Amino acid sequence: MPMLNRENLVNLALAILLIAVPLIANGLGQPFYITLATRVAILALAATGLNLALGLGGLVSFGHAAFFGLGGYVAGILAAHNFSGEPVIFGLGGTNQMWVIWVVSILVSGIVGLAIGAISLRTSGVYFIMITLAFAQMVYYFAISWPAYGGQDGLSILVRNQFPGISTMRPLSFFFVCYVILILGIGLFALIRASRFGAALQASRQNEVRVATVGIRPFRIRLTAFVISAMLTGIAGALFADLNRFVSPSMLSWQMSGELIVLIILGGTGRLFGPLAGAALYVVFEYALGGMTERWQFFLGLILLLVVLFARGGLIGLLAGKAKHG
Repeated sequence: MPMLNRENLVNLALAILLIAVPLIANGLGQPFYITLATRVAILALAATGLNLALGLGGLVSFGHAAFFGLGGYVAGILAAHNFSGEPVIFGLGGTNQMWVIWVVSILVSGIVGLAIGAISLRTSGVYFIMITLAFAQMVYYFAISWPAYGGQDGLSILVRNQFPGISTMRPLSFFFVCYVILILGIGLFALIRASRFGAALQASRQNEVRVATVGIRPFRIRLTAFVISAMLTGIAGALFADLNRFVSPSMLSWQMSGELIVLIILGGTGRLFGPLAGAALYVVFEYALGGMTERWQFFLGLILLLVVLFARGGLIGLLAGKAKHG
């Protein structure tokens, strides 16, 4: 039965492990590990967004840091204006309500994603990679030259934004908010992958000409996927800013885009829980090796090389065997 295959069991184990770690850490009075688990959940959500474009559509975007950073700046700017009482634009004030910030992040990331995608998707291959990178760098340099919101020093969020009925300043409560959003994001990915739209997107990646001959326009399919991908990554950026209570241009840098791609490759490109597996592995290495050496990324690079050469299904593929989907 497909519901009981090995990959689904691995996925379930990952979902349970991610929620078990902060619960155990909370019982032991170790909030630091709750923060690590929250970081895993947020990075996994951002990578899930990119996985929609990369894993299903074959779109190697080096510009998704733009959407991640935009979501972060939406959270920071709205919180700053809520604190100061000054209007943001057209007389509209700021807010400290997370659900409002998420909606604005979705809209801003979606609009920018539509603009970037409409231009970038007219190219392919290395040209697509370079154009998405160029757009992300444009947003990055705009942020560091915007002194009203900290410029290259970034923008602080004095108090974490709020969610109705939940004390978001408690690490465990904020983790659950991020965990639920992650599961919803993974669920959206699963629905898209199993839909006719997902089938058309994957077919466009494999043979664009054949898809066009049956009356499907690959450009529209890819653009829609790119915009949805941008929206998911934008929400992750807003959560990341709230986690750190700080947003900086580093969230917009090309290194951030590279990290998201690394997470997907480590976990398994196109795999349902691949971004979560990759994010968990990345954060564990960052914590375990980062305290011993500043060159911990060298060892991560070795693991990435081994994955590319010998385990192209990533960590999920390695654990689940030959099953391709969960």
